[in-house]
Amino acid sequence: MVEYLKRAVRTAQTDQNDVAPAVQALLAEIAQSGEAAAIAMAQRFDHWKGETIVSRTALDYAIDQVSEQTKADIQFAHANILRFAQAQRDTIVDTEVEILPGLLAGQRQIPVGAAGCYVPGGRYAHIASAMMTITTAKAAGVKHITACSPPSGPDGIPPAILYAMDLCGADTILNMGGVQAVAAMAKGLFGLPRVDILVGPGNQYVAEAKRILFGEVGIDMVAGPTDSLVLADAGADPAIVAADLVGQAEHGPNSPVWLVTDDRALADDVIARVPALIATLPDMNAANAAAAWTDYAEVILCTDREEMAHTSDTIAPEHLTVQCDDLDWWLDRLTTYGSLFLGEETTVAFGDKAAGPNHVLPTSGAARYTGGLSVGKFMKTVTWQRATRDATRSVAEATARISRIEGMEGHARTADIRLAKYFPDEVFNLGS
Repeated sequence: MVEYLKRAVRTAQTDQNDVAPAVQALLAEIAQSGEAAAIAMAQRFDHWKGETIVSRTALDYAIDQVSEQTKADIQFAHANILRFAQAQRDTIVDTEVEILPGLLAGQRQIPVGAAGCYVPGGRYAHIASAMMTITTAKAAGVKHITACSPPSGPDGIPPAILYAMDLCGADTILNMGGVQAVAAMAKGLFGLPRVDILVGPGNQYVAEAKRILFGEVGIDMVAGPTDSLVLADAGADPAIVAADLVGQAEHGPNSPVWLVTDDRALADDVIARVPALIATLPDMNAANAAAAWTDYAEVILCTDREEMAHTSDTIAPEHLTVQCDDLDWWLDRLTTYGSLFLGEETTVAFGDKAAGPNHVLPTSGAARYTGGLSVGKFMKTVTWQRATRDATRSVAEATARISRIEGMEGHARTADIRLAKYFPDEVFNLGS
């Protein structure tokens, strides 16, 4: 039976503000007034009065401000992300099968025509989010990619983010964030194509706007605060475990982190180390991590590794780190997570920034039913069929009878008419 050595006093699920009415009002305003409303919101919320669409001149100027080392690091990360996304694309293939002699069916994989990639701003400059979303859409073969991010200061989007957006293949970049940016991409404002899918993390207003617009457009997922879980046994290094927990807690004051272990001494050691690690962070990061650790973090003691795995699967974390012996056992056993990090040689930050797999992942337990952003999110799997006239015989007979049992006479008659045409000398039993 599990024992909580530290229990959360708040949860991401129960501590959410209801922003739906405010977001509904903003979306309604944009639906009525279009671009003028979106521009007004950019001025109201981000104090932005510059160009909405980033011009090539402005883009080139911003890129010149980026150091060569930063460019090289972004290029390195982009290459890894692209390689992984292209490998994903190679697994998504067209298929054809002969179901019956003469009856062929298949599926095609078709990329969406236009995608909108939201890159969050605010506390941190999310260079990696630009790479994760735009690169993956590009690898899928999306024809037009719009990227947006909140303007920061008088120059708009930070130069390093603009460089990443341009390198990864954004066709158009909007100096805009929040609900207004999401709506602008969904509605095709500012002369842009209406996007078929909206992807990328954002604050609760962005997440709610995506939720409301889902159906009108596709979305990757509705994201909540980021969360991370570490599985560690007696052989784990408590200094590394503590650093990994603090590194994820700095995301925000409501970012849950968990330590699940079968070793009490390790748990006690990690709990003792965390406050000192938090205190050494820069002020804003320390405030975020301290609040997250105090209110949302949990340390759970289990009897054995099977109970540890079950506990992890029940929580369904966005990020799951395993610092235990026998990594292959854990890889085979664990089933419910957004992304898995096996061994102390890798960490969530590697996946967040530069390793290759996507960092746009399911939060708040959504890993129970979905994975993270992938090339497949930008693809439509569509089916087709073709048949010889002889092959239609048995299919048409079954279709007619099933349709009549269902009470769908019109459906039945579309089978009847073909049987009558293709086999005029035969009599079929087509009743229910």
